[in-house]
Amino acid sequence: MPIRALLVDDERLARTELRRLLATHPTVTIVGEAANVHEAETLVLQLQPDLLLLDIQMPGATGFDLLTRLDVVPHVIFTTAYDHYALQAFDVNAIDYLLKPIEPERLQEALAKIEKHLASANNETASTPPQPTILSAENQIFVKEGERFWFVRLGSVRLFESEGNYTRLYFDKEKPLIYRSLAYLEERLDPAVFFRSSRKHIINLQYIDSLDAWFNGGMLIRLQGGRELEMSRRQAQKFRERMSL
Repeated sequence: MPIRALLVDDERLARTELRRLLATHPTVTIVGEAANVHEAETLVLQLQPDLLLLDIQMPGATGFDLLTRLDVVPHVIFTTAYDHYALQAFDVNAIDYLLKPIEPERLQEALAKIEKHLASANNETASTPPQPTILSAENQIFVKEGERFWFVRLGSVRLFESEGNYTRLYFDKEKPLIYRSLAYLEERLDPAVFFRSSRKHIINLQYIDSLDAWFNGGMLIRLQGGRELEMSRRQAQKFRERMSL
């Protein structure tokens, strides 16, 4: 099966050079090009490529920013003129990290890794049923805030807190802000593990330390670590119905 690749680089000459190098690899089909993160996000949704050949420093947003905006992230080979992003690149499970000017031999090595990953994924798909779109506690997500990065197991997130159109995640001693609304997350998170306790909060049920009756039939929730949250009467009723035998 061909590898469907999307080229993402703000420099037209860099994209042209990648096309030239990839022309000698018949297993790779270039499905599109993007000059910035906004264009790339749109094309990933439309084209669903197998591979991103992704620059890091681009006007307006970085290649890392692009990864935080995608629900499903293709395999990634970073292509950049800067070597100081290498550790961050592999923190987000990039297949490889190629420095410009890209050497044909290094590109060949990176593509061989991609072919191996895709072959393994195809074998797993053939032997197992499709995975549900709901994210379980065992799923891992990539989180970026500023220059910091995390690869987080969802089950370790004890609280999601709305801040306008964004959401703050609380795990360990960290509390980064992500560019997703609480309503969007509610649709994706496993309801057996996560509960919308209020307009502003989704809680991880595994982190509830205690529950107390509260005003007007509501509840006061204490999470492990000491955080207290109020649950309205309406949500408290839903909570009782869900957790009762």
